[in-house]
Amino acid sequence: MAKFVLEVTRLGFSLMQTVSPHLAGEAAFRLFCRTPSVKPKGGKAKAAHAAGVARLAGAERFLLPVEGRRAHAYRLNGGAIGRRKRYLVTHGWGSGMTYMADLVTMLADTGAEVIGLDFPGHGRAGGRFLHMGLAVKAIAAAEARFGRFDAVIGHSFGGAALMVSASAILPDVKPVSAERMVLIGSPSEMQWLFTDFGRMLRLKPSAQAALENVVQRITGRRLEDFDAGKTAAGIGKPVLVIHAEDDKEVSAAHARRYAASGGQVRLSWANGFGHRRIISAAPVLGKVAAFLAEEDIKKPAEIIPIFELPARRASV
Repeated sequence: MAKFVLEVTRLGFSLMQTVSPHLAGEAAFRLFCRTPSVKPKGGKAKAAHAAGVARLAGAERFLLPVEGRRAHAYRLNGGAIGRRKRYLVTHGWGSGMTYMADLVTMLADTGAEVIGLDFPGHGRAGGRFLHMGLAVKAIAAAEARFGRFDAVIGHSFGGAALMVSASAILPDVKPVSAERMVLIGSPSEMQWLFTDFGRMLRLKPSAQAALENVVQRITGRRLEDFDAGKTAAGIGKPVLVIHAEDDKEVSAAHARRYAASGGQVRLSWANGFGHRRIISAAPVLGKVAAFLAEEDIKKPAEIIPIFELPARRASV
């Protein structure tokens, strides 16, 4: 948010919360859920987007209804005769499948059927609105349309949405039933995002509480219930967590929380790739492919470095 726009927004919320903390909280939630424009900004983003569009040009496309909105799905290797693995890929906030094309096409090259899901408000889905509840329902819509997934792979917000789904945190939404999961640069809980957002807008405690209460009203669960770091071990399936300690958008502490949950959770560091380059880095793609190719995983949680670089702790 540009500095001038942020100052004007802060002034508006300052006045609004003085009159009604409840209305300020409601307005803050709508702003929190507003997604960025899908148009790439800057030369690098435009080049990455164009390359992704070209790589996905041959994919089938589907629109999936999601609670009055819609998600969009790409399908590669669909309709082939014979049993093959089926994978679902989800993206981060403000991203989309065109930016995940290296990962999607790598998975398709293994012979698997691959579904790349654009959440509402992203990619080809249209709209400018998304929250975790809608994302989880989009995942359920994808499974209902294409069938059960052998594995699900998500980056950032998309990884968190997959874990929320698999953990059955949302009532009345069928959890994704994949046999294994890959989370790349993904947050383990959501409270920090709301806290940082409220601090950015300079919300008072009463308005902050109203903002967080909207989550419970629309999802049926309190904000603190969205803690995938506590539920990861309980889903009973292998989970590979890949994270960079130099990730400046999602702290490496989230990866450590996942790893500390135990169970069949593995942590693999990909230092040097930050938050965005990690999804197309060759060592990361190789680690994902190797993990999905394993027949059975019975090892306890372990740390598996992709390669050695000086450890750097990232800030949120």
